[in-house]
Amino acid sequence: MTTNHAFVLPSKDGSGTGDRRRFTLPLGPSLERRRLQIYLALMAFDAVGIAVAFLSVGRTLATNNDRSILADLVLLFIPVYWAVALSLRLYSVRALTALRFAQSRVVYALFGTVTTLIFMAYLAHSPLTVGRLPMGVNVLAAAIVLVSIRSVMRRFVLLRCGPTAENVLIIDDGGVPVRLPGAWTIKTREHNLKPDFCDPHMLDRLGLFMTNMDRVLVSCEPERRAAWAMIFKGSNVSGEIVDPDVHSLGVVGARRGHSFGTLVVSVGPLSALDRAIKRAMDIATAGSALLFLLPLLICVAILIRVEDGGPVFFLQQRQGRNNRLFWIYKFRSMRVQQLDLTGARSASRDDERVTRIGRIIRRTSIDELPQLINVLRGNMSVVGPRPHAIGSLAGNKPFWEVDPRYLLRHSLKPGLTGLAQVRGLRGATDTEIDLTHRLQADLEYLDGWTVLRDVKIILGTIKVLLHDKAF
Repeated sequence: MTTNHAFVLPSKDGSGTGDRRRFTLPLGPSLERRRLQIYLALMAFDAVGIAVAFLSVGRTLATNNDRSILADLVLLFIPVYWAVALSLRLYSVRALTALRFAQSRVVYALFGTVTTLIFMAYLAHSPLTVGRLPMGVNVLAAAIVLVSIRSVMRRFVLLRCGPTAENVLIIDDGGVPVRLPGAWTIKTREHNLKPDFCDPHMLDRLGLFMTNMDRVLVSCEPERRAAWAMIFKGSNVSGEIVDPDVHSLGVVGARRGHSFGTLVVSVGPLSALDRAIKRAMDIATAGSALLFLLPLLICVAILIRVEDGGPVFFLQQRQGRNNRLFWIYKFRSMRVQQLDLTGARSASRDDERVTRIGRIIRRTSIDELPQLINVLRGNMSVVGPRPHAIGSLAGNKPFWEVDPRYLLRHSLKPGLTGLAQVRGLRGATDTEIDLTHRLQADLEYLDGWTVLRDVKIILGTIKVLLHDKAF
């Protein structure tokens, strides 16, 4: 809501009898206090939900001895759950505004709590044991109850805190225009505001505008940024200064050294833990697939060799992670004399260069199977952006000239398959739009990797092995 305030601007002689001006103040309720109240309510509901789930299941499935243990376990389970939930940001602004995030964090917190309790029992050499079935059903019941609590509380959170759960103020001081949903915007010229930290009356006025604000952004000219930074440092708000370079450079953070500061523009799409998990999946999947498909690979190799006596494999340089070149393995599907090592010419329907066996293995994507060797060697991943030949063209332009974001694909290992392939975006790039659609899918894959997404892509690939653009 907004509130009208009359404010006396100080006179030049310091008498305090200046011009009286009325302005509209974006004074909203303190959402910080409301968020805290909701966090405490959620913690209480979570405790009650866990207790109800444990005791209800205990009455139904557990033995008398297990019931006694479960009753005592609840008293320990709840505080450990709170600690794990807090570390997972289950009680945070994002958890209030993003229902799926909150519900997934509930499940993670429950499993984290069980793991912590098992570890604690191991270290303490606890003689107490509880049946696996009652314990498993307890955790499942607790997950259902706590996830349901988040769904029920969603409407109440929206009513109390709004869709963003934050009060945001944008101060327009002559910089680039900024728009945020649900934010208040004021212009310094209309309210005679300026970042003068030597004027107590001006500081008071600025403080009034920033009352109950969780986040304040100012857009100003570069020469006024230092003054606004000083104002924010002396205020009880999260202050931010808009810098157009942050958007144009794709800045993801900032760091300070002893005598310098830097803008962080790249941190890699996967953490060390995510890379380790993805690598373990690659080794397990590629190793198992090679063993399972070995008879097929041997048969295809023999057929290729018998048809024209040429080499079984076709090796071509592709660009992989960190822009490093590597040799990719494929079953040779074209005549030896007409191989295209740079990939300047994409294969087309009824391409005269393709052999008879080559047409079959390209149509069924069997020619790509030797890349499982690349996966085991670490050049590639099972899932990722497909590596393109160095000389590939979209229309008559190299890929990176069509869209400079093409280079972002090289922040991950290239894959045997990817989101673009699952969506049917494969084959020749006859026009620039062909590359644009493919690139958009690859960039979408880079944004938020999960194990589940990789599994879905692998399963989805099976449906598109036979494709009308595979020639």
